[in-house]
Amino acid sequence: MSLVDDTNPVNRAALVSQAEPRDFIELLKPRVMSLVIFTALTGLVVAPGSLHPVLAAISLLCIAVGAGASGALNMWYDADIDAKMVRTANRPIPAGRVSPGEALAFGLVLSAFSVLVLGLVANWLAAGLLAFTIFFYAVVYTIWLKRWTPQNIVIGGAAGAFPPMIGWAAVTGSVSVESIVLFLIIFFWTPPHFWALALIKSEDYARAGVPMLPVVAGEAETRRQILIYTVLLAPLGMAPYFLGFAGMAYAATALVGGLAMLWLAVEIFRKREGGPARKAAGRMFAFSIVYLFALFAVLLVEQGVVARLF
Repeated sequence: MSLVDDTNPVNRAALVSQAEPRDFIELLKPRVMSLVIFTALTGLVVAPGSLHPVLAAISLLCIAVGAGASGALNMWYDADIDAKMVRTANRPIPAGRVSPGEALAFGLVLSAFSVLVLGLVANWLAAGLLAFTIFFYAVVYTIWLKRWTPQNIVIGGAAGAFPPMIGWAAVTGSVSVESIVLFLIIFFWTPPHFWALALIKSEDYARAGVPMLPVVAGEAETRRQILIYTVLLAPLGMAPYFLGFAGMAYAATALVGGLAMLWLAVEIFRKREGGPARKAAGRMFAFSIVYLFALFAVLLVEQGVVARLF
């Protein structure tokens, strides 16, 4: 029997106040944030021109905080769904460690802070893109698309594709063909990456009532869509080389990585039953992270670090 009357609003507030810092860090989705930081850094370093190192560091921090804020808003709205899924049931809100009101306030404050500071230290185009990204992820994707259409990941994936464009805009004050290409690489990477996970977690999504593609259209159609998007992604990954803002090291990485992605997509398409099918989806999910990281890492080193040294 509990010694605290948790039906009393005052006592409930006291319990809420016991949330630990790590719970609020978890609201920021640090694993997603790490990818945002890395791709934004690439856009910032590869962009022509320069930004004072201190201002560049603050700009990168603002982009990271903005991404974290949208994650907190996502967890606030999706708490009911998260509570029904094994993968997300222990998140701070469904687990009762953070109240929905705290998460909402946390996300809104960080959103406003990140956009305002980025506008002041870099420029208002970059700040506007960050504000749009937060809005797109928290409202367009989370509140509207996620519960309405199996194309939620396709359209909503735009939110995760903006960071290199924001980094580029922070330096140049503009949007260019190069930054759009970086955006498109992440945009077309997102569906095969997340649908591979959705094939593995389809029962979880079905239980929560989320219309992910395997739940609504079936696993066969999901495999077909993964193959289609990977066929589009592989040559798109080579675009930075053909457009002249990446070198041979990047071209080799994009070619080998793109062929590996295609092979994995074909494996998913072919293996449709039981354990082999799940293993194929798992390999695609894991390798897709390596693929995207490798593309941006080589571009960062080749066109950023190496170019500035030599």
